[in-house]
Amino acid sequence: MTLGQLLKEETIVSSGGQAKWYLKEHAVDVNSEPDDRRGRKLYPGDTVDVKDVGLFFYTLKSG
Repeated sequence: MTLGQLLKEETIVSSGGQAKWYLKEHAVDVNSEPDDRRGRKLYPGDTVDVKDVGLFFYTLKSG
């Protein structure tokens, strides 16, 4: 999963284009480091902190 896909899955944005804009305008940290790449790959155990929205923990989903 990518950072942009996570933003869509959590209904923070509704499209990839919005994810690109959102990441340029809002602070998002991946594993406590700022990141604005919607294509950033996420791995199990990664944490994504979307300022003023919440903290998300990426895990693989089965099925």
